Amino acid sequence: MCGKTTCTLAPDEVSRACSYRSRGGQRREPRWREGDADKYRPSYNKSPQSMSPVLLSHRHFDKTAPVDECVLASMRWGLVPAWFKENDPSKMKYSTNNCRSENILEKKTYKDPLIKGQRCVILADGFYEWRRQEKDKQPFFIYFPQTKGTSEEKTEDEDDPMTSTRNKENSETACPPELASPNSTQGGEPGEWTGWKLLTMAGLFDCWTPPGGGEPLYTYSVITVNASKSLESIHDRMPAVLDGEEEVRRWLDFGDVKSLDALKLLQSKNSLTFHPVSSLVNNSRNNSPECLQPVDLNSKKEPKPTASSKMMMSWLKSSAPSKRKDPDTGESPEEKGIKAEAQSKSAGGLQQWLQGANKKPRTK
Repeated sequence: MCGKTTCTLAPDEVSRACSYRSRGGQRREPRWREGDADKYRPSYNKSPQSMSPVLLSHRHFDKTAPVDECVLASMRWGLVPAWFKENDPSKMKYSTNNCRSENILEKKTYKDPLIKGQRCVILADGFYEWRRQEKDKQPFFIYFPQTKGTSEEKTEDEDDPMTSTRNKENSETACPPELASPNSTQGGEPGEWTGWKLLTMAGLFDCWTPPGGGEPLYTYSVITVNASKSLESIHDRMPAVLDGEEEVRRWLDFGDVKSLDALKLLQSKNSLTFHPVSSLVNNSRNNSPECLQPVDLNSKKEPKPTASSKMMMSWLKSSAPSKRKDPDTGESPEEKGIKAEAQSKSAGGLQQWLQGANKKPRTK
């Protein structure tokens, strides 16, 4: 299943992170739907009913848009079907946060959006999952490996179980944006994003309008599949992950890729890595960098970093804090001055970057 996610990139970074190539081969950055960038807030601990960044075909909003054009939108987690007749969506008597891939065609709530081509991609840094233990549950943060190029020298912990699921064909380099210059252009088009690789999860969305009239509400459900071999020790289900631009393109192309063919993309994939995190994430009120901090299950000391967590912490620690502003206050790091410096000095590696990046999300 998928019960909580995290997405800490700023709105403009989300756009750059999910850039894509058009049918003509040009790299494009999807624009936010009007007003939706303001509805999204970065968060370390995002729960159902919160607003999340979603990628989808622009043709859902503009039938004259190019067939291959994508757009970003903010949608609420927890699908409310268009046919729901109550005035308050919270009166729904069943959960629609997740949708089992095996049952999509059996339930009207999901079958209708699927037939209409209302397929979307939910974007996140990663998601949290809990492994049952004797008396409690241990949370894990699960995400795409932030891999270096294949020419990199093998590290001593590359065979660590937590990194054994690395996608060997993924040669994308994750490095600080001030070094990679993700804003640079070549031939007049956006430079390819070299920062944090967002997790791309398959979903369905619907648009509900209150019976008495009012603003339409766009909501989504995360599609789940059986857990892969690498994750089944944590939970028996996982989000249906779309790995790579081509899979994302096919899932969103509801014109050329029919529903039954699109469903074939929903497979269990050994392309994710993970690390244990603190039980702080159990409470949705805890919305801080500590939610992502790796913990050692056998010791109170700071754990030895694995190859994959080194990549994650390197990117997060070094990511262009000077280019970001707090989504709550609009302040830059320079404007926060001594306060930001003090926070940075007292934080761990991952926490330093997250606090230094001044992405202080609002708790929903």
